[in-house]
Amino acid sequence: MNVMILRTFIMSRLNAQYMGAGNPRAAQYDHLTPEELNASKVDILGKQIWRIIPYGMNYKKRALTGILANGMARFADLLPFVFIGFAVDYYAGNDTEGTFGSMRDLLDDTIFPLITDNLAIGYGILIFLGFASLAVFQGISEYCWQTLGYKVQHDLRLDATKSLIDMEASYYDLRQTGQLMSVLSADVNQLEDVISDASTSIIRIIVTFGTAFLILVLMSWKLAAVLFTPLVLIIPLVYLFSTRVQRKYRQQRESTGDITAVLENIISGISVVQAYNAQDWEANRVDEESTAYRDQAIGASRDRNRFLPGLYGIAGIAFGLLVTVGGYLTKSGDITTGQLVTFLLISTRMTMPMFIFGMLVNQLQKGEASARRVFALVDLEPTITDKKDAKELDGAITSIEFENVHFTYPGTSTKVLAGISFKVSAGEFLGVMGHTGAGKTTILKLLMRYYEPQEGRVLVNGIDVQDLTLDSVRAGMGFVSQEPFLFFGTLKQNVAYNRESNDEEIMKALELAGAAEFVNDFEDGLETMVGDRGTMLSGGQRARVSLARALLKNPSLLVLDEASSALDAETEKRIQENLIASGGSRTTIAVAHRLSTIRNAEEIISMVDGAIVERGTHDDLLANNGVYASQWQIQTGQR
Repeated sequence: MNVMILRTFIMSRLNAQYMGAGNPRAAQYDHLTPEELNASKVDILGKQIWRIIPYGMNYKKRALTGILANGMARFADLLPFVFIGFAVDYYAGNDTEGTFGSMRDLLDDTIFPLITDNLAIGYGILIFLGFASLAVFQGISEYCWQTLGYKVQHDLRLDATKSLIDMEASYYDLRQTGQLMSVLSADVNQLEDVISDASTSIIRIIVTFGTAFLILVLMSWKLAAVLFTPLVLIIPLVYLFSTRVQRKYRQQRESTGDITAVLENIISGISVVQAYNAQDWEANRVDEESTAYRDQAIGASRDRNRFLPGLYGIAGIAFGLLVTVGGYLTKSGDITTGQLVTFLLISTRMTMPMFIFGMLVNQLQKGEASARRVFALVDLEPTITDKKDAKELDGAITSIEFENVHFTYPGTSTKVLAGISFKVSAGEFLGVMGHTGAGKTTILKLLMRYYEPQEGRVLVNGIDVQDLTLDSVRAGMGFVSQEPFLFFGTLKQNVAYNRESNDEEIMKALELAGAAEFVNDFEDGLETMVGDRGTMLSGGQRARVSLARALLKNPSLLVLDEASSALDAETEKRIQENLIASGGSRTTIAVAHRLSTIRNAEEIISMVDGAIVERGTHDDLLANNGVYASQWQIQTGQR
């Protein structure tokens, strides 16, 4: 079982077990102040959950059909009880007066002659038609709301994903993948449940209570008062429940996200876990996170199960009074036996919406906790964006220039780059070397606009990169990172990533990257599955496939960040020869620890603590006997 399938399986089981919830602590709504947290505890239903309504309004016809069908289903659900009451009075020989007496007379004079002359059979047919109508309308309602829920779920997930994709790379530096994935899967699924289940419950409660209230008041306002007066007690009960449990659900989802994040780390790093015999240590980490979830879930369950018995208690009071007073009114002649039967049947039907209301509040509380996390992602806005007047880069990248660039990573005080200046022209090869932490990779991150400098400028073709559109600048670049990332899929899919390319073009790129030989050795060739993150390939093979992906773009600027660190010397030399032969006017900027990678560069800059301390060709720097020469001697064994 590959890592992706295993991770998906475990996450899906977690989502099912924990009822679909997750939370990225880094999301904006989870950095609430104490005052905001206290304020959120008194929200009955919350504010974020209502933001799913505009998503549902994108499908107005489906939503309207679902509302009407649900309303008709509720009406059809109650109408047979009225007919049962009529039938009881007919069998008992009771005469009914008032509104319902008029309704019975209307049925006897108009509807029944069209059906049958036998009133007993007629009432039976009407009751059957009522239940048949319920089945039809309920089916239509369920279909409309379930499919609406799936569509809204899709739209929410897509919007949240687009927001994440648009965020600058720095956003992910301190965020765990598992927590974000938990939001995109579990929390979005929770909101789909709100649409498909909670929405129908709201309609059911409103229509059932409204219709039942009208029928019962018309039958006997006295009995209606007896039934509905105790139900007023539900209001403070709902308020107490909501204000207590909402924060606990939020914490519960936070714990679920943490569990997912830990499992993501364990599964992705399983080889390290086993190499260090850390199975028990990792199991303890999961145990700690799972214990936190368990305690939060138990706390929420405790409050929930105090709330539901309260509803039963109120229902018991209402029905006890109803039977007692109803019997008295029947004996006194205020209502008939059939009316009492109808009243009791409809009243029992009202218990279901009452308990649905309890579950509805519970579900909406969970939905609010999920909505906070989902819309925290939807609302994300990148800080690195195109200016309103940004223009497209015209043609190929012909020059790159750094002008006195200073940079410090957010949240730190140590300056990573201090006054960096250099220029690379079309067709030139710039090498960048230096000790770990010297700022080499940061130069590439600024060039790719993953970050922006606090001082100085980065110029592309003599234009400040901030005045150009992101897409047009990156379209001219081919980038290979020091940790080559391959997606789960085939070699062909990874090399042709986001491009329409034929096999011939792909194989040519693989040849330039020195990968064609081992690809041809695979039984499935280009269709070979590489596994999650390329785990089926060696480090050197992943590096070459990643390089082929960059070369397939035919970029005017090739950016290499320790791209050859996993290659042997012979393979590296062959690839360099291929790149030089095919380079033409292509500009290359390469960061390297292994100096053989950049020895042929037209210029090499040597960095120490964020500053350029020397620059020149390989021979010039060896003659200077400085940092570069020292490193060269160590790597070649001359020292």
